Amino acid sequence: MKDTAFRAYHEEMGAKMVEFAGYYMPLQYEGVNAEHETVRKSVGVFDVSHMGEFWVKGPNAEAFLQYICTNDVAALYDGKAQYSCFPNGKGGIVDDLLIYRIEPETFLLVVNASNIAKDWEWVCSHAPKFNITIGKDLYNASDEISQLAVQGPLALKAMQKLTSDSVEDMEFYTHKKVEFAGVKDVIIATTGYTGSGGCEIYMANEDALKIWKAVFEAGAEFGIKPIGLAARDTLRLEMGYCLYGNDIDDTTAPIEAGLGWITKFNKDFIDKELNLSLKEGAATRRLVGFEMIDRGIPRHDYEICDADGNSIGKVTSGTMGPSVKKGIGMGYVANDFKKSGTEIFIKVRDKLIKAVVVKLPFYKG
Repeated sequence: MKDTAFRAYHEEMGAKMVEFAGYYMPLQYEGVNAEHETVRKSVGVFDVSHMGEFWVKGPNAEAFLQYICTNDVAALYDGKAQYSCFPNGKGGIVDDLLIYRIEPETFLLVVNASNIAKDWEWVCSHAPKFNITIGKDLYNASDEISQLAVQGPLALKAMQKLTSDSVEDMEFYTHKKVEFAGVKDVIIATTGYTGSGGCEIYMANEDALKIWKAVFEAGAEFGIKPIGLAARDTLRLEMGYCLYGNDIDDTTAPIEAGLGWITKFNKDFIDKELNLSLKEGAATRRLVGFEMIDRGIPRHDYEICDADGNSIGKVTSGTMGPSVKKGIGMGYVANDFKKSGTEIFIKVRDKLIKAVVVKLPFYKG
């Protein structure tokens, strides 16, 4: 099992530590609801150093990414970020990811921790078609980079204290390389997973402890606190953001998962024709969000039924939303049940609990 550079700090702060994606990670500190509220109202810090980072460089980098990703990489410019996914050639998704364009021929891919090995094998398998040299043009830097996600409405205000570059007014899904807390070449990005604003800080492992201390000192006046994986999950679910392994995986197509907005058909890419057919009406199911009407909390893998108890799908993510104060979830349902306002039922211990399909996100800010 791997440790991040911040493990000692997590333990000093009383974190409950668990194994996650091969790393020893903090699940929670003072409790999920309290940590969730901290991010919604002030500023919280997540250790997300377990995420994977791949560099893609060279004159063929953009063409390579256009082919292996669903989104239109050509729409990026220096300092812009993009959400995308790797289609797997069989109608599913290898992983979802972030793409940062650093320069015209330099891109940083950020992938899920649990999929680093699988993703690396996948991108390497397609690299030769574009004369991308593994180890040079394509480089796995996952073990060299630490990352903190500083999230909340006061996050950027606090982080502005640590750099002379303007970060407080950064637009959503942008990034810049700055000197931060006295450390050069730190990447600050605004691609948050919580819906409450903030930034991600990418740094070399050797600078991690210095930056951790500086971040908490800068945020002290704003009530900054460390936040665990459990609150990260409730926060992202209130926003209706997909979690790989739950809401999307190797068996779910981007169109089925409501990711048509990152699936662009103005270019050639893996599974283009299949996804186009799904977009044009071949899809038989859709990922939807739902809120509980009756009392109950939906959980992963609970059956979704119609009023007669017939199975129409399964819950992929579910919880009691700390901000919205109700049971919420996402799941795939048959097309007849995907429209907002449709009544569905969640099967909880052989009892049908009423819910309703709603438009995402659950949390409106």
